[in-house]
Amino acid sequence: MDIIKVNGIRLYAYHGVLQAERDIGQYFIVDVALYTDLSDAGFSDDVNDTINYAEVYESVETIVQGPPVNLLEHLGHKIIEKLMSDYPAVKKIEVTITKPSPPIDGNYKDVSVTLNREVK
Repeated sequence: MDIIKVNGIRLYAYHGVLQAERDIGQYFIVDVALYTDLSDAGFSDDVNDTINYAEVYESVETIVQGPPVNLLEHLGHKIIEKLMSDYPAVKKIEVTITKPSPPIDGNYKDVSVTLNREVK
């Protein structure tokens, strides 16, 4: 299985359980991996035989900068649902959403959630 990755999509949005997160907002970093067969694109060298990275970015951007949600898990689910719908040739999607500065005390780099979904 081949993989297309769009990594480090950095977007400012207003998601979170706390009201302060929704009022002030923060950056979110999204990594997407799309598992599919890229043989046709490898042979043809034609962009129409692959998944358009710019369209993947735009879909993620629209969802992340859309209406606020409480949980990263829900945000990731929405991204996966959209990409599965848009790209039926994709057999598996992995989405990681990172919150670099969540409002919790402690010494850590960031927090993240990774969701994996496969077509049955």
